Amino acid sequence: MTLRAARVPTIVLAGRSILYFFLIALAFLQIFPLIWVFDYSILRSGDLFGPELLKIPTVPQWNNYVRAWVDGKIFRYFINSAIVVAGSVLASTVISFCSAYAITRMKGKLVPLAMVAVTAGMVVPIHTTLLPNFIWFNYFKLIDTHLGLIIPYVAFTLSFNTLVYIGQLRTLPRSMEESAFIDGCSWPRILWSVVAPMCIPATMTVFVMTFLNNWNEFIMALVYLATDSLRTLPFSMYKFQGEYRSDYAIQFACMFLVAIVPLVMFFVFSRRIMAGVTAGALKG
Repeated sequence: MTLRAARVPTIVLAGRSILYFFLIALAFLQIFPLIWVFDYSILRSGDLFGPELLKIPTVPQWNNYVRAWVDGKIFRYFINSAIVVAGSVLASTVISFCSAYAITRMKGKLVPLAMVAVTAGMVVPIHTTLLPNFIWFNYFKLIDTHLGLIIPYVAFTLSFNTLVYIGQLRTLPRSMEESAFIDGCSWPRILWSVVAPMCIPATMTVFVMTFLNNWNEFIMALVYLATDSLRTLPFSMYKFQGEYRSDYAIQFACMFLVAIVPLVMFFVFSRRIMAGVTAGALKG
């Protein structure tokens, strides 16, 4: 018994060491692309080619970031992205919250059909909607406008956001809503003052995931936006893409600058994202 008791801590320690090693290796693999982008962003464009995966520059080219900021119009495109993303996040959050509340609280034969429609919205590929949406947006004069970009952004995030809210709302007791209704609160007041505060984990998840999905979106922005003054942040890299020559190092600098905001948001709100996604997972 004494020998077995002495061996247990050693086995546990070895198991923990192996676990920590794999976790550190996994974390390094996750952060390595960012290190690689930063490394290439401070090189000369001609130094990028070679067998080395990472290169230590003898003279870091910090001017690449200056050119990326000025010539790539980072600030102008940042404002456009902020406008589009803020509008899409706000609209998607409100609509998905109201839709999820209706699905979880209403009773009837159409509720399962609504769930099917919400779930089916997640399997629609973006590329299949580009041409039909372009025709409709052109008819309603929405091409080359921020609104023409906000509408599809909301549509393609609505299904996931609604499911997140459904998972959260199914765990909430209805007695609090019924008590507020008996006390004379209207349904909008109940939604805002009673239900919404209890759905903060789901709201944070919806906010961050919608932001991350729309911040770096490029396909729809390329199709629906033509005026340079309206374009979003991913277009900054196109400024250094030529027919016969490209400044790859400055493009890497643009990539790094574009990635800073979503990375900060993810690290700050990562715990809340997991709390919102797993809300209702154990609910029978």
